[in-house]
Amino acid sequence: MAFHIGPAEIISAAALLLSGYSTIKTISFNKRQKEFIDTNDKLNRLLLDREQQESLFQKQADISANFIQIGRNHRLKVFNKGKTTATNVRIEFPDGNEILIDSDVKGKFPMPTLEPYQSVELLAAVHMGSPPRMAIKFIWDDPSGNNREKVQTVPL
Repeated sequence: MAFHIGPAEIISAAALLLSGYSTIKTISFNKRQKEFIDTNDKLNRLLLDREQQESLFQKQADISANFIQIGRNHRLKVFNKGKTTATNVRIEFPDGNEILIDSDVKGKFPMPTLEPYQSVELLAAVHMGSPPRMAIKFIWDDPSGNNREKVQTVPL
């Protein structure tokens, strides 16, 4: 019995090769699509995390201070650079207070509220023996939590 290759055999061999090629391409496409879906999921999670952090940031006050000089006088300017109101704002001096006038500090702090971008100035008695910087601890409440703290070293 002789084996004869005719048009039907050639067509079926070509169909088999085309089917194999198609299967390989489909597997490759599915692999790339799975990678795309995984990357898309990672990006969505990152976007969600960023949105949650931004939402939290919108609920936070950020109390800071710096010394300013007006003529020959120095003042400590305490301000809220956050996006929301700080309440029950307190101030402490971890290394002691050698510069600010105590009666001025006690008269203004604790502050019931400090609105966003609002500031308060404290009188400073700067002299030749004053330290070059001062550590200040701020404690406040805001919508993100109570007794939030920040320690800042302010250069003179």
